[in-house]
Parts: sequence; structure tokens; C-alpha cells
Amino acid sequence: MNGRPISGASVGARTRSGKGVPALVLGLLLLLVTACGGGGGGDSDSGSDKGGKQDSGQADTKVSQAVVAITPKNGADDVKTSGALKVTAAKGKLTEVTVEDTKGDPVEGKITDGGASWTPSGHLAASTKYTVHAVAKDSEGREAAEESAFTTLTPKNTFVGIFTPEDGSKVGVGMPFSVRFTRGITHPEDVEKAIKIKTEPAVDVRGHWFGNDRLDFRPEEYWEPGTKVTVSLDLDGVEGRPGVYGKQAKKVEFTIGRSQVSTVDVKTKKMTVKRDGKVIKTIPVTTGAPGYETWNGQMVISERLRVTRMNGETVGYGGEYDIKDVPDAMRLTTSGTFLHGNYWSGDAFGNRNASHGCIGLRDQRGGGDRNAPAAWFFDRSIIGDVVIVKNSNDRTVAPDNGLNGWNMSWEKWTA
Repeated sequence: MNGRPISGASVGARTRSGKGVPALVLGLLLLLVTACGGGGGGDSDSGSDKGGKQDSGQADTKVSQAVVAITPKNGADDVKTSGALKVTAAKGKLTEVTVEDTKGDPVEGKITDGGASWTPSGHLAASTKYTVHAVAKDSEGREAAEESAFTTLTPKNTFVGIFTPEDGSKVGVGMPFSVRFTRGITHPEDVEKAIKIKTEPAVDVRGHWFGNDRLDFRPEEYWEPGTKVTVSLDLDGVEGRPGVYGKQAKKVEFTIGRSQVSTVDVKTKKMTVKRDGKVIKTIPVTTGAPGYETWNGQMVISERLRVTRMNGETVGYGGEYDIKDVPDAMRLTTSGTFLHGNYWSGDAFGNRNASHGCIGLRDQRGGGDRNAPAAWFFDRSIIGDVVIVKNSNDRTVAPDNGLNGWNMSWEKWTA
């Protein structure tokens, strides 16, 4: 061979003696030299930005500084249904809080204090297991999560609300939603908050307490015909009085029917029946005799009895009367005022007031004649219709004597 080098294509070949350097080794050596020297004038800071942060392709292994705390602690039982549940975040802000029962039903709540805490919007149900999942982020956007599960107390003493009208019913424009509780309530705000009423179309509906065991709801004026009312009784877990909890969770729906408002004039001894604002009939009546005058005021039909027995002993009149087969009776007050059929007062209707305080319309014993005035009115009336009495010598009926809260001004009702 002459001493000239072989062409570049033969760099990887060995010498005849077999002692040549492999091309792969040469390549590695060149790569090492390039890496050590920074190579080709490239940026010497290519491994990090000028702020010293790690390359975007490298995982951030730092732990979030946010700390999530859940009260009550995981595994707690006999937890109070109000005031015990709270979620907080330190060194960060809450971004997500989910609380559910075993059925997957959520507990409503909201994050407050700029993300520092979360509290439920209402009470929890009794004897129920809940799970909590909460997430918070620190100032760098790193997340920290915490989970917990607890069970609420099982109450030894409970109460329920007995309500009217019934679910699915159609009622008159004067019908309030009335709840009577089986135990006296000493925490009325908590109980009232647990009863939610929605209407279609929307109308402002407010509650008013009569004593400590009855709560009625109504709008300022009579309901508009056709209004649909939905009531949510979310009493399960509400502490109505110390150590006494509600055990009722029920939805009640009813509809307002046509408007029927009838006015009884004690002086003229006539009742004018208006349907949707138009007079449809005028009926002769008899009302309370002197000394037994009928209440004045707005009264709502709360009960309808096709035939009943009326005994003076049940309303404080001793043995003054005991009348069987009284037809077409409709209750107006709890104390015993009825509008009913009368078959025993002869020609009193439209001529003289002869009752013990009730409003009587001519009828047949047992109500066999459906064309009689009392039968006609009964067949065209529903629970919640309004009967107004005027020009009586007695005072106005008390708002809680029956479903008669319309005799209270809106200002007093909402006070």
C-alpha cells in the first residue's frame, strides 16, 4: 500500500493487522467531546430557564402545601344533624366539596371565606351515613384531597307534621298549607326553614306560627286559580326542641281550582255565591239567633260531611240540641261553626236567624233531595272555598279558629 489515506467511506474498516478502531467507538468519543464542550456554540442554559425552574418536561415532585380538614373525623358516629359538619382549608383554597348519603343524594352547601371553608346549606338526616370528598389547591396550583365518612345520630324522641291539604288534591283559593306538629316546637326557625314551598306561577308565600305546634303558609291574597303548589317537608333530622328530632321527608303537591267566594249577609239573611268573580246564585239562609250570633270574617271550608250528627255537648252547649242526619255539612271553624243543610227550622230561611251560630240552608233530612239549596251548594263546593260573613253582632273569628288566617293582616302575618 502507499501511504495515502483511504477515502472517507472506509473509515470504519480495520487495518490488515486487525488493530483498527471501530467507527462506533470513534462516534462515542466525538459525542462525549461535544457534550463536554457545550457543542456548536449552543445556549449554555438550555437545561433550565433563567428563573432556575425545572425543564417543562420534568415532573414536579413537590407536595401541595394546602391542608384539608373535615369535621367530624372519619369513622365518627352519633353525629349531630346540625352544626357538626364543616370542611376547611389552610395554606390553600377549597375548589371542590362533595357530600353524599349512601343513596348518592347530595348535600347542598357552599364554599365561603374566599375558599377557606364549606358548610351545608341545611341540616342532615338522622341515622344516615355520609361520605365527604374535598379538594384544595395551594398557591402553585397543586392539589390536596381528603376524604371522610361518618354517621348521624339515631334520635330517641321524634316528631312529625300532620298537614292539610292532602297530596294530589284540588282546593279552593282560600286554602293555606297548614302543619300541626305532634310535639311543641322550641326551635321554630329551624323547622320553618326545613319546609320549602314552590308555586307555578311564582308567588310569595310566607309562614305564620300559631302557638308552638302549628305553622300555616299562605300568600298575601287568595291564590290565583290554577296555581300549582309543591311543598317539601324536609323535617328528617331537624331538632325541633332539645333532643327531639323530625323523622319526616315528604313532598306534597296540590292545585288551586276555580275561585268560589260566598258572602253571607246576616242582616238580609242571604248568601251570594260568586264563581270566578260572577254571581251564580243567591240563597236564603238562617244564621245565629240573638245570643248565639255567627262569627264575622273570612272562613275557609276545612271539612265536608255528606251526613253527620250535631250534638250541643260537643261545642259547649250542653244538651240544648242533638240533631241526627244533618245533611251537607261543611266545617268553617275548629270550634264548631258549620254551613249545613237544615230540615227542622221551617220558614226561617231568609226570614229569621234561628241557629246556635251555624249557617243553615234549607235541605231534606239525610240530604236526599239534591236540588235543595244546601245540597246544591255542597255539590259545588270544595275544601278551601271561602265563606265570608258580614253584619253580624259578634266579633271577627280568630285567625287560628279553623284555617282562617285571612283575618290577619299581611303585616301581622309576616311579622
